[in-house]
Amino acid sequence: MRFKILALFAAAALIAGCETAPDETAASGGSGGAQATVSAQPSAAAATAQRVGPAPGSKEDFVVNVGDRVFFGFDKFDVTADAQAVLKKQAAWLQKYPNVGIIVQGHCDERGTREYNLALGERRANAVKDYLSALGIARTRVRTISFGKERPVALGHDEAAWAQNRRGVTTLAAD
Repeated sequence: MRFKILALFAAAALIAGCETAPDETAASGGSGGAQATVSAQPSAAAATAQRVGPAPGSKEDFVVNVGDRVFFGFDKFDVTADAQAVLKKQAAWLQKYPNVGIIVQGHCDERGTREYNLALGERRANAVKDYLSALGIARTRVRTISFGKERPVALGHDEAAWAQNRRGVTTLAAD
């Protein structure tokens, strides 16, 4: 039994040891030979490996470098000066990536009825959509949804938690 297991491991090691990585700098010619080429420009793979942070145009890039949420006052849906700064960065990012669609989620704190908060969340999402539209983003690229008080990010029952839950969140559409 041990001999079979050892033979299996030896065969796996032999197969793994025989694999060779392709030479990315070699250019194959029609005669079967290969000549190495040296490039003064770094390859795309090297540039990707050297890049720190999220890939440009990715969901992570949007969240980290732009910001995906804006906050609202109690029982309000007007876009504040702080929210305007974030939405201007979102609009600039969206203009840079014109094929990306977004979904704006409207959220509320736990106070009020479910129905009232769904309507308020919808007004908040539409306020974000309207502001982005005023900045030149096509309305067809922006969908809205209200979650009301159903998806809190802060679970406390105080003003600090409620302030975090009164928000509009912009997510990239999956298409």
